[in-house]
Amino acid sequence: MTLFEPDRPHRSTVPRLLGYGLSIIFLVWVLRDFHVVRALRDMANANWKWVLVGMSCDVMSYVFQSLRWKLLLSPFGKVRITKAIRAVFSGLFANLVLPLRPGEFLRGYILSGSEDIKLGLTLGSIGVERLVDLVIATASLGVASLLVDFPAAGVAGARFRRVADILGIGVLVLVTIIVALILYLEIKLGSNEPPSEEDGGLKGKLMGALSALHAMGTAPSFYPAVLFSLGVPGFQILAMWAMMKSYSLQLPFLVAVVVVLVINLGISLPNAPANVGSYQFFCVLGLSVFQVEKTTATGFSIFAFIALTLPLLFLGMAALVRSGLSLRTMRERVSDPNKA
Repeated sequence: MTLFEPDRPHRSTVPRLLGYGLSIIFLVWVLRDFHVVRALRDMANANWKWVLVGMSCDVMSYVFQSLRWKLLLSPFGKVRITKAIRAVFSGLFANLVLPLRPGEFLRGYILSGSEDIKLGLTLGSIGVERLVDLVIATASLGVASLLVDFPAAGVAGARFRRVADILGIGVLVLVTIIVALILYLEIKLGSNEPPSEEDGGLKGKLMGALSALHAMGTAPSFYPAVLFSLGVPGFQILAMWAMMKSYSLQLPFLVAVVVVLVINLGISLPNAPANVGSYQFFCVLGLSVFQVEKTTATGFSIFAFIALTLPLLFLGMAALVRSGLSLRTMRERVSDPNKA
């Protein structure tokens, strides 16, 4: 299982510089020719009832993520949903205030300590989450490419469908490899005892990791976990659609689907804290496919970012405090995982 556990990180500044550099480039492009007065007027006229709906839906997406995580880890122990929610929101807070998304490690560390589950297993389950999310996002992208009516004279539609096809092929290959590994382990193990990390060597660690993956993928709780996975992007899409309604963007619901998928794929790159810059860039990029004027799209991206980030900031800070960590100890854990 220790294959999932991180070694002492190299303190290279390259990823950090890359993240900040991309964010600055994105912000320069987004804010170029931006009409501030017009955007402020649009923000002032926003419908705050729809904003509250959007905030609530966005928070619910992470509650569903916590429920899914609890189900994925059920083969290894009984995880309390309150602890899972606390760990998820603590990780969100780390992602909001620190660069390069260290919250994924932090939430695994917090839940490992509170529920007595090995850190390697909690981190491995997060990897399974990312795989499931990738499959759902790619499938949604493919459906959207068939259903959405692209107004940009076929050029944007052709590019969008090409990207959907490439992602679909890549994810299909990845899923095939994962399924083949699980089947291989099923045949190899048979009724034998699964290998443990005490077997030693890279082979023992690899087989231990595959055993954990096998246990998650074949447990009865895996299928409800996949079902809850649909709620994660589902509530994010509802949140985006509500924010569009609040901003008087009269766009079809499927446009919100496309914009959320574009944002989620875009912010997977190395980024600055809270995805500043990359969020705005990919939001504007997604809206531009539907010929939304750039100033309107930029103003909306800033408005939606602030409105959807603030609740997560406050809830994440509260969750971090409840978990027994301070800002200082949080930084220590994400900067040096092996530190006692």
